[in-house]
Amino acid sequence: MGKRKSLWRIWAKALGEKSGKDDREADIIASIRTLIFVSYLVTNVAIVANAIRHWNDVDYQTKPTQVSKNTYR
Repeated sequence: MGKRKSLWRIWAKALGEKSGKDDREADIIASIRTLIFVSYLVTNVAIVANAIRHWNDVDYQTKPTQVSKNTYR
């Protein structure tokens, strides 16, 4: 068994229980699970990157609004 095939077998087992009637069907199911995992990973990376990007984000260009003294009577 080649190294790539061995790595695929380990990855497929790490994704969960082997499903399917034969090895070909099990490989297709493992591929779908891999796509789902990658989509979750990309989504989480985007969320964390956005949180880090806007961490302590203060707009210094705008002037603070002043409340008129005549508003409260």
